[in-house]
Amino acid sequence: MLGTVSPPLAAEAQPQAERVWRIGVLLSLYSRDAHPPQTFRQSLRSLGYVEGQNLVVEWRYAQGRDDRLPDLAAELVRLKADVIVADVTLAVRAAMQATSTIPIVMATSADAVGGGLVSSLARPGGNVTGLSVLLAETSVKRLQLLKEAVPKVSRVAVLWDPATPFHRAMLKEIAAAAPTLRLHTLAVAVKGRDDLGDALSEITRGRADALFVSQGMSPPARPQLIDFAVRKRLPTMFLNKELVSAGGLMSYSPNFSELFQRAAVYVDKILRGAKPADLPVEQPTKFELLINLKTAKALGLTIPPSVLGRADQIIE
Repeated sequence: MLGTVSPPLAAEAQPQAERVWRIGVLLSLYSRDAHPPQTFRQSLRSLGYVEGQNLVVEWRYAQGRDDRLPDLAAELVRLKADVIVADVTLAVRAAMQATSTIPIVMATSADAVGGGLVSSLARPGGNVTGLSVLLAETSVKRLQLLKEAVPKVSRVAVLWDPATPFHRAMLKEIAAAAPTLRLHTLAVAVKGRDDLGDALSEITRGRADALFVSQGMSPPARPQLIDFAVRKRLPTMFLNKELVSAGGLMSYSPNFSELFQRAAVYVDKILRGAKPADLPVEQPTKFELLINLKTAKALGLTIPPSVLGRADQIIE
């Protein structure tokens, strides 16, 4: 569940009919057709915003090139968007650099306070609010689940991106927890969501026997990473469930479509006159565990019943 921001009251169920609102959506990780952004779109409609009537949505997608984000954000500012919605921290930062006045809604962010996006969760204080996930801290839980699912694992390759703000904190959390779990971690840098660089050869040289991924890989990079893991018989723990559906072993994460749904509620509140500075940042309290038993079988693994029993979804 998510708290602090409630849906609009029935008495104010419809937004101003005479106004056409322009919403800019800045996407680094997702394409506009992905399920979370489409959930955002549907949620706006359920709140009374109908494209072609009282709503225009300007979609801007970096297409795996995050260096394009500043220009795309500036374009949304030039279009005089009433609100800018950003999908992940990198997109939020680009929007913040482009404007200090237009309200910005974080559909997701790794650590809104630690990353300097807001002053505090209770009172954000600027033109930014929305959803924040403490991904560095929850990474330890993901590592624990990987070890529980595959007890024989001892050497875990941790993919990280130096350009992703929360990844350095994530590495510290994981390194601190690893000895208790009888794990050795191998930090392996990637160049970005679209470019694995030398990561795969480094994993092989490091003799890793499992793979831990907190990076939301782009569509071209996903099959490359998953095929490598299956070929090398590496159990995988991902942050995004789409990679489990595509053949990864496990994921543990919030429901990102639900976060985008909540982002639509923030947009609605702001369009009705609320100030971002006064809207508390929400955090998810429910995380979902997905396990791909087809992949487990291909890797010759038997997932313990104690782990399977906690799974929210099992792919067979």
